[in-house]
Amino acid sequence: MSIVDSVTKAMVPIHREGWPFIAISLVATLVVGWFIDPLFWIGLLLTGWICYFFRDPKRVTPVGEGLVISPADGVVSLLGHALPPAELELGTEPLMRVSIFMNVFNCHVNRAPVGGSISRVAYRAGKFLNAELDKASDDNERNGLVIEMGGTRIGVVQIAGLVARRIVCFVREGESISAGERFGLIRFGSRLDVYFPSDTQPKVSIGQTMIAGETVLADLTQPQAPAQPLTRVS
Repeated sequence: MSIVDSVTKAMVPIHREGWPFIAISLVATLVVGWFIDPLFWIGLLLTGWICYFFRDPKRVTPVGEGLVISPADGVVSLLGHALPPAELELGTEPLMRVSIFMNVFNCHVNRAPVGGSISRVAYRAGKFLNAELDKASDDNERNGLVIEMGGTRIGVVQIAGLVARRIVCFVREGESISAGERFGLIRFGSRLDVYFPSDTQPKVSIGQTMIAGETVLADLTQPQAPAQPLTRVS
């Protein structure tokens, strides 16, 4: 493999949502840097970080009946039963929830946890609290989807955070989506909540690193166990 091929394969595509920000940052860098030389290098670093933030790498998604895949890069910050947002119309009983916190260095392209039909898309305005807090699920700005897979409904909620000021959703009610397919993006730092049937046993634990479109959160076809999986940090 040539050096050119190696560099080409190492480069990660940039999502189309990022190009306006990259252009603005680059123009501002050139203008300000023309007058103040040190600010040119600071602006160049900032532009590089924006390119990095909006990266959109390819992912290899496991395909199988009942598999629920992580919709976001990040770390599992909350895990357990919780009431789903009322606007999703998933009922008034607690469901199993896995929350994935994304910091400003994670890839922020969101992917569908399961394949199926999108039966509901619901946006709700709100605050911009720290997305790691449990109450962010209730108080923060959010956008939720319900994906129907056979007779099962899976809820996934994009939640804004302290820095995030924009939730982008690419899909609409009535559309079909495949597991691992891109459905949205959040700028800049936020959280994704996934709601499963209440008897679901997640295959992940708090503190575990997730890869959007690749990490398996749960297998709905397996017998449900009453205990959380054992883990260790190494």
